[in-house]
Amino acid sequence: VRQGKVMYWGTSEWPAALVREAHAAARAHHLHPPTMEQPQYNLLHRRRVELEYAPLYAEFGLGTTVWSPLASGLLSGKYNDGIPTDSRAAREPWLRERLDAGEGGDLARARRFTALAQELGQPPAALAIAWCLRNPHVSSVILGASRVSQLLGNLAAVTLASELDEGIWRRLEAATAG
Repeated sequence: VRQGKVMYWGTSEWPAALVREAHAAARAHHLHPPTMEQPQYNLLHRRRVELEYAPLYAEFGLGTTVWSPLASGLLSGKYNDGIPTDSRAAREPWLRERLDAGEGGDLARARRFTALAQELGQPPAALAIAWCLRNPHVSSVILGASRVSQLLGNLAAVTLASELDEGIWRRLEAATAG
């Protein structure tokens, strides 16, 4: 940072206690502390961003660049009727386990979300990303797309985030509550 080669640095998936420790070490040694965290954040995985990091936003001005806004594709609806042979879940045992968790698991919650998205007339992927974007502590959302059409659909989230009212956001959160 001092040499101007980078503007700032951050952490990824660090517990809040370690982020605090990094800030203390930076202060003690006259270094630049981390200014951002890169956590997983989506309607199925919210705790760390919304609870654990909550004190850090005001304390350090921490920002977040979140990843997996679609929960590895679960919130897109692509796994609602099984595992497509060309999908990530077909290749990754850890993701298949998430799909086999029963009625209280991630797949059941994702199905409730996609049903509500359909009722609202919104594409599930854009709706899930828009939900992430509306959090004031989310600086940016990392998107993953294997086709241009997916990317264009995902980018619709920018507009969608400001169009829906609080009642709809609360319904989405209730549908995906664990």
